[in-house]
Amino acid sequence: MCFLSTNFDIHLSSHQSPEWIVFTAENYITSLAIEDEYIWIGTNLGLVKLNILTGEKVSYNKANSGLPSNVIFAIAIDEQGNKWIGTYEGGFVKFDGVNWTVYNTSNSGLPSNNVRAIAIDSQGNKWIGTGKGLAKFDGVNWTVYNTSNSGLPDNYIFVISIDSQGNKWIGTSGGLAKFDGVNWIIYSTSNSGLPKGSIRAILIDSQGNKWIGTEGGGLAKFNEINWIVYSTSNSGLASNNVFAIAMDFQGNKWIGTSGGLVKFDGVNWIVYKTRNSSLPSNNVRAIVVDSKGNKWIGTSKGLARFDDVNWVVYGTSNSSLLSNDVLAISIDSQGNRWIGTDKGLVRFDGVKWTVYDTSNSGLPDNYVSAIVIDSQGNKWIGTNKGLAMFDGVKWTIYDTSNLALSDNYISAIAIDSQGSKWIGIYEGGLVKFDGTNWTVYNASNSGLPDAQINAIAIDSQGNKWIGTELGLVKFDGVSWVVYDSSNSGLPNNVVNAISIDFKGNKWIGTEGGGLVKFDGVSWTVYNTSNSGLPDNWINAIAIDSQGNKWIGTNGGGLAKFNDVSWTVYNTSNSGLPHNWVRAIAIDSQGNKWIGTEGRLAVYREGGGGSNT
Repeated sequence: MCFLSTNFDIHLSSHQSPEWIVFTAENYITSLAIEDEYIWIGTNLGLVKLNILTGEKVSYNKANSGLPSNVIFAIAIDEQGNKWIGTYEGGFVKFDGVNWTVYNTSNSGLPSNNVRAIAIDSQGNKWIGTGKGLAKFDGVNWTVYNTSNSGLPDNYIFVISIDSQGNKWIGTSGGLAKFDGVNWIIYSTSNSGLPKGSIRAILIDSQGNKWIGTEGGGLAKFNEINWIVYSTSNSGLASNNVFAIAMDFQGNKWIGTSGGLVKFDGVNWIVYKTRNSSLPSNNVRAIVVDSKGNKWIGTSKGLARFDDVNWVVYGTSNSSLLSNDVLAISIDSQGNRWIGTDKGLVRFDGVKWTVYDTSNSGLPDNYVSAIVIDSQGNKWIGTNKGLAMFDGVKWTIYDTSNLALSDNYISAIAIDSQGSKWIGIYEGGLVKFDGTNWTVYNASNSGLPDAQINAIAIDSQGNKWIGTELGLVKFDGVSWVVYDSSNSGLPNNVVNAISIDFKGNKWIGTEGGGLVKFDGVSWTVYNTSNSGLPDNWINAIAIDSQGNKWIGTNGGGLAKFNDVSWTVYNTSNSGLPHNWVRAIAIDSQGNKWIGTEGRLAVYREGGGGSNT
């Protein structure tokens, strides 16, 4: 079998934080800008600088730069080489190659932090389209235009283009506006040939024709007298949703739609789709043409270059993560990180990423929910379609076809001191596998109160602690003890996570009830009202070598608790990529590997730890 492997080196500039590293998987391209031999790529996960000649990439995001948001909507480059960047809810950003300057509603005249469009006029003024109107910025002063003080037809602006006379053509969600600096002319579906009011793209060609892409209405050509509308019903347009338009040196129009890339020479239409080209996705959101005539096409699944004959596809991610939804993390004795996602299993050795999925391995399903590693280095992998054991070469699959299991959805796995595997089935109870025999425990043949198993931990005495939907269970191999909200200090019966510290205390994460410490006698509850816990829904708990508890929540971010004080890390005060933390693992250098709903992050506390 052939596994996908890629090399990845982490480059930290002097302006990047050494503490947080975020690995991205997606390649949703929102905007493109050409600067000499570089192309600047705006994505939903940050900004990428790609060297066209060498292929070298530099990635910028909230974790390693001054970017206030990872969602980039627009990029423009001025004559001095400054990059002007529009973000979602982060404001308007200037990057001079070293320094980042952020303009937002609290420190400038920007009317909204949702910046969708940028254009720079011949005087160097920046025209900024936002969710609450149009702003002009001359480097010092701000002028804001909206529906209450101008002729703007709608405050939500998607695109701005400037013609040779300096007129601004502004595409909004409610029509097209022309602004000459004094007068406004509005074009809508009721007073013009505009086919739809939501304007997503504007190109002005060398003859001064305006090519206007709409959402749902196709493409319109306007010479300021006549309108010609092209749609799927009367032309070769691939879709009526037009998101991008560019023109090459021959005057051909390259049109990005939700149905593919279209070339129009004025007479003929050629459509490029994933089925007849190397286009990575039919959802084309951005197009630019470089000095050699190459077309750079940004899609929802990556970037492509097309020279009219050959295609080259580039990934803008900084890893080979299959998905940004990280469900499980385990670290082996060699320091390899094994990462379970909803699209497969990934191994990262610090340099190389190796991907395992159903197409290239024995993995029974790509939804990997649990990973543990035994003393021989075998990986035990829980999926939606059974349990897999991987020894590095051979895959062995255990599922309902060869076991007395009621369900193949593996939710949790733990290994005891004898090497027996204790396997939680999502709705099928608890299973013990000693290497030969399988024993199934469920609500009808044991003391389990519920067949849905969410978590398993094993203490130094060999007791199994099992988290269910109906409470916490202790099983010593003979007797079952059930703790719930009626007979213990548990605030909530749904137990999602369990971790045991060096003193034998059980740390229990509940769904909505907060964090619980149980020392065998007393129960202590920590929640948002009596502690620094940021959210009461706990998904994951890990304990480091100093005894600090690291707690992943379902919207409040990551919390560190040293038994006295709390430290909270979230998207607003750290490099954490998402506030929904699903998995946590700590390596031998103390680095925290954090799986979230929106990417994998590594936290090297204080900037220490080894290279990842």
